[in-house]
Amino acid sequence: MASSRRLFLFDIDGTLITSGGAGESALIDAMASRFGVKEDLKGITLAGATDALIAMALLEKHGLEASPENTTALLDSYLHHLGLSMSRHSGCVLPGIIPLLDALKQRPDAVIALLTGNMIRGAKIKLGHYGVWDYFEFGAFADDHYDRNELGKFAKARATEKHGISFEPEQIYVIGDTPRDIECGRAIGARTVAIATGNYSRASLAEHSPDFLFEALGDTPAVLEALFS
Repeated sequence: MASSRRLFLFDIDGTLITSGGAGESALIDAMASRFGVKEDLKGITLAGATDALIAMALLEKHGLEASPENTTALLDSYLHHLGLSMSRHSGCVLPGIIPLLDALKQRPDAVIALLTGNMIRGAKIKLGHYGVWDYFEFGAFADDHYDRNELGKFAKARATEKHGISFEPEQIYVIGDTPRDIECGRAIGARTVAIATGNYSRASLAEHSPDFLFEALGDTPAVLEALFS
């Protein structure tokens, strides 16, 4: 059954929050504690990548087999260190996020969920630290697939399972701060919403022609007007 409701799928890092380097620090600590390797993250693409893909890249960088066992061991260590690292770094919820989430939560025609490269436990550690985890009904995570472009299908299926309705591509909005978020949205035909609050400038995001492009999400009425027009 089709519906007029809209599904908003949010990325986390650089879109909802910045962890102030806690994630990077946890990766470095995980490589040291689990594999005895000194890591500097040079040559590793973090923005827009899934945790699983990052873990495999780190292992391969040091000549370690990117086996399921090694990848799981590294990710488990990363999550342990992430829990310790959050309070040691000065991150924050990005400007405008709380008012926007509050406004969307109050709308009967809006469903808000996550679509992120984070593992579900990592997402909960990060968002829980800043008190915003409970805004989101469900999500698609790196646990589901290492390829970010596959995650939209999981989010869409969970939305249908939870609400008993089918969300058409034009009713789905994928919101993120990297070109990979734009690609991920396009993979399911969704509308793409790019935010220049991460490592990519407004100009560089514009080169990828998202459906919506914001410098930030600070002006809640303007953002809502654009998305619901």
